[in-house]
Amino acid sequence: MHDASQSEAQLDAAQPRVWLVGAGPGDPELLTLKAARLLAQAEVVLHDALVSPAILALAPQARRVDVGKRCGRASAAQRFINRVLVTSARRYRRVVRLKGGDPTIFGRLDEEMQALRAAGIAFEVVPGVTAACAAAAAIPVSLTLRGVARSVSFVTPRRAGGEVDAGELERLAADDGSLIVYMGGAQVAAAAQGLIAQGRAAATPLVIVESASLPQQSVWRGSLRSARQWPGGQGGPVLLMIGAAFAAVGAADSASARLACAA
Repeated sequence: MHDASQSEAQLDAAQPRVWLVGAGPGDPELLTLKAARLLAQAEVVLHDALVSPAILALAPQARRVDVGKRCGRASAAQRFINRVLVTSARRYRRVVRLKGGDPTIFGRLDEEMQALRAAGIAFEVVPGVTAACAAAAAIPVSLTLRGVARSVSFVTPRRAGGEVDAGELERLAADDGSLIVYMGGAQVAAAAQGLIAQGRAAATPLVIVESASLPQQSVWRGSLRSARQWPGGQGGPVLLMIGAAFAAVGAADSASARLACAA
């Protein structure tokens, strides 16, 4: 009897208590079915700041905790988020950590997995649609293009202090593939000038998408040379899309987005 109880306890400990879930770019219809099901079953949802209210509404039964990190604003430290995650997992049986986009792309996933492993808490990662794919679909354009762009790079060009990483830009400037810069709203002009300085052509197409997939989505089209003409964002997540694959953006089939262009 004792052995059976011990086996049941071990089995229970092996079951996930935490699901690290991708919320996608914001449109609730872009959630995976699994993500929607887990939200409907969650006891507590620890969510990023930019997760849309429409997605959080899919978990009306859950306690919701905003643990979002926002560049340049007061926000939760990663160490605090890790602590809340572990504490919640010890208190509840179904914890959803809801991350914008896909958890594996610039989502600080590794830190949270390490914290859960150290605490002996089982977890599962649930992928989501990353912002680059949502933006490409909304424009619409292909991130890869035969004979033009055979590779795609997802990057954040900033170091911890906020400045553009010149060494990273030099490496990226040598690549003729599509370049997607996440969280680049505050670095548009600096990133463009850095790429030009490292050898990218000033005429290289640049498309800036804010709030991809959401009703307030906006699209600006220009080039590295005209990057300074971008009027700035409205507070939503900003994505820079750079490369020859984006030369055709602005055609009639982009009418669903608010499109501004610069020479």
